[in-house]
Amino acid sequence: MIQWSMKAFASFFLVHTVVLSIHLWCPVIAGSMQNETDRLALIAFKDGITQDPLGMLSSWNNSLQFCQWSGVYCSRRHVHRVTGLILFSYGLVGSLSPHIGNLTFLRTLVLQNNSFHGKVPAEIGGLFRLRVLVLSNNSFEGKVPTSLTYCSELQELNLVNNKLEGKIPEELGSLSKLRTLALANNNLTGKIPTSLGNLSSLSLLSVGENNLVGSIPEELGKTSINFIQLGINRLTGTIPSSMYNLSNMRHFGLSSNQLEGSLSQDIGVAFPHLWLLGLAENRFTGSVPISLSNASMLEGIFLSINNFTGLVPPNLGRLQNLRAINMAKNQLGSSIGDDLSFIDSLANCTRLQTMIFRNNFLKGPLVSTIANFSTQLSMIVMGINQIHGTIPLGIENLVNLTYLDLIKNHLTGTIPSNIGKLHKMQALGLLGNRLSGGIPLSIGNLTLLLNLDLSNNNLVGDVPSSLVACQNLEYLTLSNNSLSGSIPNDVIGLSSLVVLQLGGNTFTGVLPLEVGHLINLVGLDVSDNRLSGALPNSLGNCVEMQGLRLDGNAFEGEIPTSLQTLRGLEHLDLSRNKFSGKIPMFLGDLPFLTYLNLSFNELEGEVPSIEANVTISVEGNKNLCGGFPKLHLPTCVNVTSYSGKTRKRPYAKLLIPVIVGTLSLSLLALFFIIIGLRKKKMRNNASSTQSSNEQFLRISFAELHKATEGFSESNKIGVGSYASVYKGILDQDGLAIAVKVFNLPRRGVPRALCRNARP
Repeated sequence: MIQWSMKAFASFFLVHTVVLSIHLWCPVIAGSMQNETDRLALIAFKDGITQDPLGMLSSWNNSLQFCQWSGVYCSRRHVHRVTGLILFSYGLVGSLSPHIGNLTFLRTLVLQNNSFHGKVPAEIGGLFRLRVLVLSNNSFEGKVPTSLTYCSELQELNLVNNKLEGKIPEELGSLSKLRTLALANNNLTGKIPTSLGNLSSLSLLSVGENNLVGSIPEELGKTSINFIQLGINRLTGTIPSSMYNLSNMRHFGLSSNQLEGSLSQDIGVAFPHLWLLGLAENRFTGSVPISLSNASMLEGIFLSINNFTGLVPPNLGRLQNLRAINMAKNQLGSSIGDDLSFIDSLANCTRLQTMIFRNNFLKGPLVSTIANFSTQLSMIVMGINQIHGTIPLGIENLVNLTYLDLIKNHLTGTIPSNIGKLHKMQALGLLGNRLSGGIPLSIGNLTLLLNLDLSNNNLVGDVPSSLVACQNLEYLTLSNNSLSGSIPNDVIGLSSLVVLQLGGNTFTGVLPLEVGHLINLVGLDVSDNRLSGALPNSLGNCVEMQGLRLDGNAFEGEIPTSLQTLRGLEHLDLSRNKFSGKIPMFLGDLPFLTYLNLSFNELEGEVPSIEANVTISVEGNKNLCGGFPKLHLPTCVNVTSYSGKTRKRPYAKLLIPVIVGTLSLSLLALFFIIIGLRKKKMRNNASSTQSSNEQFLRISFAELHKATEGFSESNKIGVGSYASVYKGILDQDGLAIAVKVFNLPRRGVPRALCRNARP
């Protein structure tokens, strides 16, 4: 590798002297050596290529002289010396050999749109004749080599879209002939060097999409820049006043930074040739300069996501070349309420395609002039303002309209039926207005429609079955209206749907089986309607489902086991229905579930084990038990039924102490009863000679249980207010007994027990 030090320079000078001497004596040999130097450098370049999918280097072999190799250009003046190596967009993969520095006659090196990786070799600095270096759209890493400053003839340096890091070298400011410096879309850090102000010939500066900080150097106003792209960095401060001296400015791009302050009110005068103004996503304040109309070549105005205030300039109609204007997310508007007069002016912009003023404070009626816009207009975005009035009937004239966004305004009236003539419409957003009437049948003519949002209005009637013609529809949102009838089978079966939201209406009937056709569905919301019946098992076919809301209906039956196929489910709400049976165990196995609401149904049994990070609600189900402590449900106990099956019952915490207490008091009562019987018998048989042990027979509870055949109903001989009496036969002597069992929980039983225990 060539090392550019004094020692290397001395060696180079020595070799050059030797070659010169040979040339003086043997010109043929000298020509051969020069030929061999470039050939070996090219061979080294080829050796660095690991993949050549298009076979562009297949001609690089000994059968052809290297000046005939693909992408190699040689000098006519200096025989067999390479002056150009141009190999762009050929899919080459590999690293750039440092031997590239041996092509000392090279003037143009273009390798863009390939897959080179590794570092940009410092040896490129030895190419002192190099004028054009284009390595964009590769995967080069490391730093921008400072050795490039030795390329004193360099006019274009393009390293856009690589993985370069570190700072922009200050030394680049010494390349006095540099006209283009393009380092955008890398990982560069630090500040923009003030030394770039020394590049008096610089016309293009593109260092956007990096991590640059600091302010824009005032020194840049000394250059000849007419194209500047500094967007998507972290630049701060204001626009230097010197920048307005660049009267040939055509592209002024500073978007997505943290710049502040106001714009010069004379910007349109300072930049009369401007064709793009990109200042979006900053912190600019003040009014939008009226002088913009002076920049008659303007094609794009992008001022969105700032803090601009006041009115939109009313004279923008003078910009006959204007194609796009975006002032969304500012604070434009006034307290007067006549803020849309600029629309009348923009109607004169016959090339206008995009008009975006969303999320401001614009007030006033939606003027009918909007229907007079150029037929080239494809996008109208005026949502989240304070616009009132009706949707103009003349909107049918905008035949190329693909996107209409009027959401969250104060529009009234109906949706014009002639909106169905906008056959290129892909997105229609009218949510959050006060629109009334029905959904026009003609909306089914919008066969290219991808997104239809009519939610949060006052629409009534059925969902038109004509929507089935919208086979590309992905987002259908009709929530929070007064729509009624059943959900059309064909509409809910549109397999293209990704999100379907019908909640907050008065739909009746069942959830159609055709819901199983929605194999791409991610979100389904039919909450707060009047739907009923059992859920179709076909719902389990919606395997992409992440959010399912069925709450606030009258669905019944068990939760279908087919839902266990919805492995991606994150949000499940079945609350406020009539679901019964047990909660399926598989709900505890859904790996991505974060929200589960089963409240206010008729579910019973044990709540399955569910991850602690899941938000779960089961209140309003009277017969549930178990689950984790925060649910505050009783512990489940096993109770054997007459069929021999084990069932889990709640209220165990109450039953266990009652049962234990009952048995204890029953045994005590039996003890006193037996003593009483024995004493009575002793009084009637005073002459008996039985021993005291025989007079007081010891009887266990087990013997009583056996004697009465488990206190069976067939042995019951009496029922009182406080107790039941059972007959029995003792096994040990065949003695007939009567056993009184008290109902302890009943009030007054303890007193009755004491009375019966007296001798």
